[in-house]
Amino acid sequence: MGRLEGKIAWVTGAGSGIGQAVAERFGAEGATVVLTGRRRDRLEQVAEAIRGAGSKAEVQPADLTKSAEVQQAADWISGTFGRLDVLVSNAGVNVTGRSWANLTPGGIDELIQGNLASAFYVARAVLPIMRAAGGGTMIHTASMAGRNLGGVSGPGYQAAKHGVVAMSHSINMEECVHNIRSTVFCPGEVNTEILRKRPNPLSQEDLDRMLQPEHCADLILYAATLPPGVTMNEVWLTPTHNRGYVAALQRRL
Repeated sequence: MGRLEGKIAWVTGAGSGIGQAVAERFGAEGATVVLTGRRRDRLEQVAEAIRGAGSKAEVQPADLTKSAEVQQAADWISGTFGRLDVLVSNAGVNVTGRSWANLTPGGIDELIQGNLASAFYVARAVLPIMRAAGGGTMIHTASMAGRNLGGVSGPGYQAAKHGVVAMSHSINMEECVHNIRSTVFCPGEVNTEILRKRPNPLSQEDLDRMLQPEHCADLILYAATLPPGVTMNEVWLTPTHNRGYVAALQRRL
């Protein structure tokens, strides 16, 4: 029997990258997985792969920057299943013009809405479902940029991801009395589509040395399957060949 047998899990940003890897891994562990993101075609492809492996998947597309669409998806989950056991809030974006010298008002809106407001909308929408069911688990994908400042990811992304970290901890502070636990996951560089927004293209060697989505899925599964009385409040995951560390070493030499 899988470690998530009989559980209902909602994965946002499920059409690619970490979200896709988590959805497939959760399905393999017996969960019924609800997939959300903007691109229905990508979600349907992931759902078909999960179903083809003998597991259950449902598609609920939504623009997570729009609170009404988030609420509609959450209401569908509540009405269909009557509960939600695990949320993996994974959607995120970055922009190419990310430094203060070329950051635009539109870019600021995209960063804050796509990384922070969307996470708040999803958490707020599922809390009543989990409270009514007597508990639940939330896992939010932030970033190492949500803990460490640097020049690569840009000020807007860093500010938004710092907000996600704070948001997750605040959920534990208020909702632990309802048996709701929240984990904020802070990965280093991960080989996902968001890297295509980098101003400077990365080599295949760089991409291969990074975390891969399946590495992140393994850790997220672990957090989701801890005993109900245990909370992993925050966790970092980085590649052993950390490009930031390597660059610092080279400056010292």
